[in-house]
Amino acid sequence: MERFVVIASPARNRSKTALYMTPLDPVTEFGGELHEDGGKLFCTSCNVVLNHVRKSAISDHLKSKTHTKRKAEFEEQNVRKKQRPLTASLQCNSTVQTEKVSVIQDFVKMCLEANIPLEKADHPAVRAFLSRHVKNGGPIPKSDQLRRAYLPDGYDNENQLLNSQDC
Repeated sequence: MERFVVIASPARNRSKTALYMTPLDPVTEFGGELHEDGGKLFCTSCNVVLNHVRKSAISDHLKSKTHTKRKAEFEEQNVRKKQRPLTASLQCNSTVQTEKVSVIQDFVKMCLEANIPLEKADHPAVRAFLSRHVKNGGPIPKSDQLRRAYLPDGYDNENQLLNSQDC
């Protein structure tokens, strides 16, 4: 009976993809043409995401006509623009973003101290004035977002100030 048992060869069971390949491995192998960011492998001159698991996909891309054309254009510009993943872009806090938050918090604090309801910020004349004259604040959010996002911060700050003055 042992003659009739068919055993598959080990080559058929194996996948042709590398098991423990990270996006950083091809970067070290292929040099400055590739870069890794956010767990993805990018072609520096083409700004496209490459499959880091298959070496043939990377070498095919590097031999392609479009890559050689874009590489020549890239070297003419002498500017190294690297594509960033969306998560890295969203985590970036520039000075303008921090200033905008500061302006909005100051606006909410001013409204609270002057007993101005936050709903007044929704009036068309107020919206036009704020969008025209507030620099680095961009458009001030509407009252419901001011109440949800910025009012608790102002409340906590004022509460801490009151507690520190009582002591």
